[in-house]
Amino acid sequence: MIKINEASIEDIIKIQQIAHLTWPITYGQILTDEQLDYMLDLIYSDEALISQIEKKEQLFYLISENESILGFIGIEHDYKNEPVTRIHKIYLLPETQGKGIGKKVIEEIQKLALENNSTSLSLNVNRFNSALSFYKKIGFEIIDEVNIDIGNGYLMEDYVMEKKL
Repeated sequence: MIKINEASIEDIIKIQQIAHLTWPITYGQILTDEQLDYMLDLIYSDEALISQIEKKEQLFYLISENESILGFIGIEHDYKNEPVTRIHKIYLLPETQGKGIGKKVIEEIQKLALENNSTSLSLNVNRFNSALSFYKKIGFEIIDEVNIDIGNGYLMEDYVMEKKL
């Protein structure tokens, strides 16, 4: 059975380990090694994660099954003061993909969103990420295309996707 438990500062190392395992596989064909390293440091440094967790900018949850950590999510309710739950991060270990776990995680996020009076889920996905087809299959629709300057000459080339609840 898949469990989703809120993460704390003590779980930062687990989040970082999963990010460092999943990102090269997820983005290795899309981004340069230099950009991967830059973004991992920018987003998953101790300082960045501590700040996000302490300020509750994102709520982090560990995804587990039978006491094994399979991945993590980072979500934000009332995104931009709207009744939207934003999925900032959703990463599952590569060996778990294709087994229906991602769909179960999205269902759990939907429950959390509904408990917080959200009317939709929102996320960004790299325009070249293979997860795009997964999101479409489970009901997300592309509502915008954005280029986000993240510094050091790098852009995040994303689709903004939304799923009505």
